[in-house]
Amino acid sequence: MTSYLIFGITYAFAAAVQPGHFMAYIISQTFSHGWKRTISAAFSPLLSDAPIIIVTLLLLSQIGDGFFKYLHIGGGIFLLYLACRAYKTRKSFEPGEMVQSQSVQRTLFSAAFVNILNPGPYIGWSLIVGPLFLKGWRETPVNGIALIIAFYSTMAVCLIGIIILFAFASRLGPKVNRISLGLSIIALTGFAAYQLWIGFNLL
Repeated sequence: MTSYLIFGITYAFAAAVQPGHFMAYIISQTFSHGWKRTISAAFSPLLSDAPIIIVTLLLLSQIGDGFFKYLHIGGGIFLLYLACRAYKTRKSFEPGEMVQSQSVQRTLFSAAFVNILNPGPYIGWSLIVGPLFLKGWRETPVNGIALIIAFYSTMAVCLIGIIILFAFASRLGPKVNRISLGLSIIALTGFAAYQLWIGFNLL
């Protein structure tokens, strides 16, 4: 169970600090309306990901076990791609540019809608979290449940931290964000190797 907890925590952290549509929305909300009105958006992945999880797991449960080795390899390659993209982003990260591109929304449901339109959860659940969840569930349901709890609790905590950071420490925001991106590069690269190791061992 420990390995699933560690994966859920570290992958959620890496996903949370990646610049993108959803983080841009979070930052624009924080700058426009303050942290108190934005804090509920940290829990929107719990709402938006539910249908994605159900559909993805139903599809994955229908495919043969032999196909999972290719999903693990594909997931490892995708994680390496994310690590490379995070490295490039870290060198030129400008939060102000992301904020300007986003319209202002207020509610938890609008945050969930933004996340539904984000391709990240679909790809992440199809190639990375979904196959690992099913692997853990087949070993013992506790492993699968531990992965889900670790992932979404860490995601919420990280998003809350980002909201508070940009609300009260605007001068430190970009610097801290670059540090977070650096940590996410390490995490993504490590779990890319782990996914590839699982996939090639199944060949």
